[in-house]
Amino acid sequence: MLDRAAFLRPVAHRGLHDASRGIIENTAPAFTAAIDKGYGIECDLRPAADGTPMVFHDLELARLVDAPGRTVDHAAAALARLTYRGQAERIISFADFLSLVAGRVPLLVEVKSEWAPPPDAAFLKAIASAATAYKGPLALMSFDPAVMAALKALAPGVPRGIVAGLYEGWGWWPDKLDTERAFRLSHLLESGPAEPHFFSYHVRALPTPVTRFVREALNIPLFTWTVRTAQDRAVAARWADAITFEGFEP
Repeated sequence: MLDRAAFLRPVAHRGLHDASRGIIENTAPAFTAAIDKGYGIECDLRPAADGTPMVFHDLELARLVDAPGRTVDHAAAALARLTYRGQAERIISFADFLSLVAGRVPLLVEVKSEWAPPPDAAFLKAIASAATAYKGPLALMSFDPAVMAALKALAPGVPRGIVAGLYEGWGWWPDKLDTERAFRLSHLLESGPAEPHFFSYHVRALPTPVTRFVREALNIPLFTWTVRTAQDRAVAARWADAITFEGFEP
């Protein structure tokens, strides 16, 4: 189960980052800034070539790092030597991230997926091992229900969730998800095997019948992402239990 007292607080999206002040998303300074304010932290995991989980959002490195290809094209040690563009900060591993946080604030850890069946076994095993050993409030989540079903088996004691929204019209993975699959994911119809302890739903889609059902009828906590505007905040206050936020401080 998800400990509501521990987790239901504002969660800083990719840490408390602010590029205008030189604090880059998913870096140690962004995480430290969130910890200093007592916010929860959301971060993203991508695999290195050997499956080592690294804290990075994008499939491709190029938006933030002067290096070619994807995280999975590089060894973990090579990724750890890469610095963010214009920064001295380096890409950190999941293990280093957990050592940095050390149980001080709750963590929502998104496991990225490119919808390739089956999910990367080495990557998921490494995540499960680190998450199970961690001493502190940590939950795993993914857009991909198959990833969460696998993590249910690998790390049954770690809270797990499904990230979703209304896929139609947002252009999410159009080359990988057909219309029927997008509908099923939008309405949480593939969530059953993962037995999620919480959901995290796109704020611009709230409310929907299924988000109201899981929250009001099933009493399952609902996070909402990514809250950036006053309108987002008003929607979140009415229809969700906690926000994942960016660009302001609650």
